[in-house]
Amino acid sequence: MTQRDDHDGGANARVQAPTRRGRRWLRRLLWLPVFVVGLTVLQVLALRVIDPPGSAFMAIRQVQAWAGGEDDFTLYYQWRDLDRIAPSLAVSVIAAEDQNFARHRGFDLDAIEQARAHNARGGSTRGASTISQQTAKNLFLWGGRSWVRKGLEVWYTVLIELLWPKSRILEVYVNVAEFGDGIYGAQAAAQRHFGKDAAQLTPSESARLAAVLPSPRRYSASRPGPYVQRRAQWIQRNARQIGGDAYLEALK
Repeated sequence: MTQRDDHDGGANARVQAPTRRGRRWLRRLLWLPVFVVGLTVLQVLALRVIDPPGSAFMAIRQVQAWAGGEDDFTLYYQWRDLDRIAPSLAVSVIAAEDQNFARHRGFDLDAIEQARAHNARGGSTRGASTISQQTAKNLFLWGGRSWVRKGLEVWYTVLIELLWPKSRILEVYVNVAEFGDGIYGAQAAAQRHFGKDAAQLTPSESARLAAVLPSPRRYSASRPGPYVQRRAQWIQRNARQIGGDAYLEALK
């Protein structure tokens, strides 16, 4: 009897040991969402005061160049504070991309409904991403239309709107937006397209830069075709209608 009891006790110990290990792993898995949430909050909080050295989109484009054997590819990026960028560029970007930027909290519900109705009618697809959403995507994520990426974009957008002032969102966006293949941010765009500093951009040049944002590798601000010229004129009109440089005062 004693030997059998010892044998049974050893078997029970072997059964219980994996159970204890399983519970430890379960606790770790339950804590994983908390860890991820905390990490993303700290990430966004840090970038409220720290200027990002790059973005996820820049890293992905550089890897694509290496993988594709693009030996002549160069990535251009140089940070500029918002007060060292021509106000006309910031206003042009808002006029082109998100005229309700100062009023919404990350998502423009009216624009989303208009885009849904437009897309339901067929034809060209219209998006409704705000500057806040595009900042979240460009800075932290990747391209594509998967539900995972879209969910992360929503989460980062909420964090950005909660933890950053509007002026910071705009500042980061005009510094990480792509204005040409490998050309990121206002300073690199001003230098590569017009041979000048971002602070010296004219309203016309700013409108042309904003005009290429939907497809910066297809269109050129320095060699604008008919589409970019028409869109730039439309952007300049919209920039005047929303108040021009005075619009930026509402973001402070």
